[in-house]
Amino acid sequence: MNRPVAYITRSSVCLPNAPVENDQVEAILGRVGERPSRARRVVQRSNGIRQRYYVIDPVTGKPNYTNASLTAAAVKGLTGNGFALDDLACLVCGTSNPDQLIPNHAVMVHGELGVPICEAVATAGVCVSGATALKYGWMSVVSGSARNAVVTGSEVASLGLLAQNYGAEPLNGAHVVEANPELAFEKDFLRWMLSDGAGALLLEPAPRPGLNLRVEWADIFSYAHLLPACMYVGAEKQADGALRGWMLYSAREREANSVFALKQDVRLLNDEVIAHTLVKPLARVIAHRGLSPGDVDWLLPHYSSEYFRAPVAGGLARAGLPVPQERWFTNLERVGNVGSASIYIMLDELLRSGRLRDGQHLLCWVPESGRFSSGFIYLTVTAHA
Repeated sequence: MNRPVAYITRSSVCLPNAPVENDQVEAILGRVGERPSRARRVVQRSNGIRQRYYVIDPVTGKPNYTNASLTAAAVKGLTGNGFALDDLACLVCGTSNPDQLIPNHAVMVHGELGVPICEAVATAGVCVSGATALKYGWMSVVSGSARNAVVTGSEVASLGLLAQNYGAEPLNGAHVVEANPELAFEKDFLRWMLSDGAGALLLEPAPRPGLNLRVEWADIFSYAHLLPACMYVGAEKQADGALRGWMLYSAREREANSVFALKQDVRLLNDEVIAHTLVKPLARVIAHRGLSPGDVDWLLPHYSSEYFRAPVAGGLARAGLPVPQERWFTNLERVGNVGSASIYIMLDELLRSGRLRDGQHLLCWVPESGRFSSGFIYLTVTAHA
């Protein structure tokens, strides 16, 4: 008996507004303090990102998308040629930064779409939330519980990176000054790393005419039992590495400590991210799936910075899967690090590039430094007449 399968039959992306070049970033996000950032040029030179997209209108300084409306715009791009929004059965949405804590992101996207009753599921986290959304949608289709699934990854990181979130605005008549320069860098670092965008995929039990991607498997791993949090928002890290959540702070403490600023423990990231999001979990994948370098025609690595290209290559070799870099596909330089949406945006561009051939195999790697998780998704290109 043939096992049930699911195919990615459509892809769509929404990248808001015009691309933002490196020298425009601080003008749009705002300056923290009286002087330009000392970290900006160093971080931008290292990460290799040339342009990115923001939901913030550069003229008005106001957002012209919410996360929900941005995601809905990507979903609408899936329609046509036999698929209408009213056909949607299961909607699964992953994001790092929903517009609100409650209701969940997926029901807000459903509301934006205005389509009839469907299953709506939100997956939380950072970059891996897009991979877990895809896995849930895939499982829903192959199990027969949904006739189709639309899965999404989306980010509006720029709204959390605005200067006003870093003590740049007066608080009760006085500016808050960051006293710890190392911590200040951890807060400043991510302002030059992250960008906005949304991607959507349609999963169905049968291929459509043209190129499809058959989902073979999706494996998700967490190493949170071994390591503390590395990237966080809505909390402050204590001396013992534990996080103190925003609800434990008074309103004034939240402002004074920039609790809602996104922060990265850069030293912990550099020390642990390759071992615990690539080498160790990939070794488990290889053992379980029998994967070899010859089984990967295209590797889609979601790394946050070109700084990590060489360490990723070394990590692949240590794990036993040394895929040559000429078989890697990334668009980091052109669209930036879009978190949970990055793998969707990469897949969409590669599908439209004319470089895929029937029978080729794609391995997607999605690491997350929140508390060191990763996802691996294996796809087969299927050309259908």
